[in-house]
Amino acid sequence: MEVIREKQAMRDWTRAQRKAGERIAFIPTMGYLHEGHLSLVREAKLHATKVVVSVYVNSAQFAPGEDLSTYPRDFEGDLKRLKPLDVNVVFNPFDLYNRDSSTENFSGHETWIRVERLEKPLCGNDRPIFFRGVATIVAKLFNIIEPDVAIFGKKDYQQWRVIRRMVRDLDFAVEIIGCPISREEDGLAMSSRNVRLSATDRQNSLSISRSLREAEEAVKSGETDARVLEELVLKAITSAGGSVDYAKIVDQETLQEVKTVEFPVVFAVAARFGSVRLLDNMELQPPSLPPSNPVSPQPTPGPKLGHEIVFF
Repeated sequence: MEVIREKQAMRDWTRAQRKAGERIAFIPTMGYLHEGHLSLVREAKLHATKVVVSVYVNSAQFAPGEDLSTYPRDFEGDLKRLKPLDVNVVFNPFDLYNRDSSTENFSGHETWIRVERLEKPLCGNDRPIFFRGVATIVAKLFNIIEPDVAIFGKKDYQQWRVIRRMVRDLDFAVEIIGCPISREEDGLAMSSRNVRLSATDRQNSLSISRSLREAEEAVKSGETDARVLEELVLKAITSAGGSVDYAKIVDQETLQEVKTVEFPVVFAVAARFGSVRLLDNMELQPPSLPPSNPVSPQPTPGPKLGHEIVFF
């Protein structure tokens, strides 16, 4: 397993592999890897002959006062976790924003990508620069690594949708695959931030996944009123001591709120226990529709949703 830190060296490696007839899969991460990340690697190996994993904490997606300084890091541990999976390259670049390494500002970087509508709801309400940073770094990594396919976990559901839209609108020749949420044995969605939960908050945070499952069962039993379902989850989390940023049922494609569950939707939740912000979601199908495919390649778009990308 090779560790590459320079952009041109990474680009040269990929181009040499493709010239040799290989197909490249890419998993972007911010490190502190857990089983959820490793499941993405295993999925990647089903779609390509070579696998690249990036480990890069993208400071551009953190606003002042967010948890950049406390985001967990363990690069040597990440390498130990990846090596048994026969990952070919770990791309651990130096700063990718052409800035002075002694500062945290981006005065040397002027170009940003925004997916105008999809970035606004859900996490975008409270984190207005987050998806600007996500879309920009993923585009940069795609340009450097030039993968054939990229694998994302659907725990960060809005991120997955934003990247799919960016790829469509900017004609990246990259297939985007979304994979189901990986969970701990007790149901908590796996996250690098879970390590920062106290024992009490860790136990109380199970209210998120448990209430989402209750909402899923309610839909299967015929409940389609989105407000009733949202109130069920909101009450469960707040009763357990959590602070809810949002608990919304939205259209899977547009991420716009719906009033009733009449077509495939996603129930998206962001909640805080202590100082830790946790994400979770559940894709819901009306009882009349069959279950969706848990591993989601980028489909041919159905209804025209318009072009959303702007550059700054």
